[in-house]
Amino acid sequence: MQADVYQHTFANGLTLLAERMEHVRSAAFNFLVPAGCAFDPPDQLGMGAVLSDLLTRGAGPRDSRQLTFDLDNLGLDRGEGVGLMHLHLWGATVARNLPAALDIYADILRRPHLPDDELPAVQALAYQDLRALEDEPRAKVYVVLRKHLYPTPLSNDRRGTVEGIANITSAAVRLHHQKWFRPDGAILSVAGNIEWQPLRDQVERLFGDWQGSTDRSLHFGPQPPRRAHVAKDLEQTQITVAYPSVPIGHPDYYAALGAVHVLSSPGGMSSRLFTEIREKRGLCYAVSAGHDMLKDRANVVAYAGTTNDRAQETLDVLLAELRRLQDGIEGEEVERIQAGIKSGLIMQQESTRARASFLASDWYYLGRVRSYQEIQAAIDGLSPAVILDHLRRYPPRDFVIVTLGPKSLQG
Repeated sequence: MQADVYQHTFANGLTLLAERMEHVRSAAFNFLVPAGCAFDPPDQLGMGAVLSDLLTRGAGPRDSRQLTFDLDNLGLDRGEGVGLMHLHLWGATVARNLPAALDIYADILRRPHLPDDELPAVQALAYQDLRALEDEPRAKVYVVLRKHLYPTPLSNDRRGTVEGIANITSAAVRLHHQKWFRPDGAILSVAGNIEWQPLRDQVERLFGDWQGSTDRSLHFGPQPPRRAHVAKDLEQTQITVAYPSVPIGHPDYYAALGAVHVLSSPGGMSSRLFTEIREKRGLCYAVSAGHDMLKDRANVVAYAGTTNDRAQETLDVLLAELRRLQDGIEGEEVERIQAGIKSGLIMQQESTRARASFLASDWYYLGRVRSYQEIQAAIDGLSPAVILDHLRRYPPRDFVIVTLGPKSLQG
């Protein structure tokens, strides 16, 4: 493993990762607990989101008010949330306050109060989150797309459903916490101006006696239909198109990433979709593409937001641009994406929070941490021929198309 990156997996299955960054004065931590919304009970969808909110409303010897006061007193920038596979809690502060923060988070993870009287307020916030989704058509179409891209429970949304949230009780929350908050498979990553041995000793003291494991195997529902339209009387139409790609551990991963960046780079203004669909044709106000990845599968997901009268033409041109990828990649396109990805890597190197997140993500997906040199070498190895070879093996096809607006589209 690269210099200044450390790893230790404790006997109970908890993995500690750390990167020493001597040039900074801060430190960040990131807990990943395998308790994401994919593990929500089918009749209580939204459980993970409710639990993540309740976790910080009192823990160990502190009630909700004291817990907030003590965390704020450490100058901790913090948050929690739910992804598909993990519930995550993170924080960043000056390095000298990291040990005190970890002491408190041991209580939050292992000894939360989950107070009965706070549940109605948390449920009310969850309902608001669901209602807000109806006012965000772009976010809404992505939620529906996942319902047609992946089988249940991989298509679960963190927000849950109105019915699911209503079914959640305090007893159910405690049972869910007891079942899924186990050390096996959990990851704690730390980045910043830290010393490895004292950190490891503290984590062993705080979590070494945390015991238990649970069966986290998922049982998938049937593959959903590949076309869907959500009828909604709006002045714009939202379009999403997805097709299969490869996940991060695959030999073709960097070539797949390169192909996506040809379509839509982070800056976006010189990439194909922006140039061909927005700049040249003026078809839409927003267009992009990204790489949607799970551990064992991935998809390229393209999006366009356009006016209703130009929606069909926008979809037609979007599909044509996706298919046209196989016709050729220019050398200058590869040079541009290489520069863009390297710039992102450099920015990440300067953020303790980004590095802590990177460590945990790599360990989850790969079981190891990639070095900057490894990633840079892979990006440097991209060429038009490499990307085209990938596209011949994994061509844009078998599209999943989901639209939202007044009229359905043909595609």
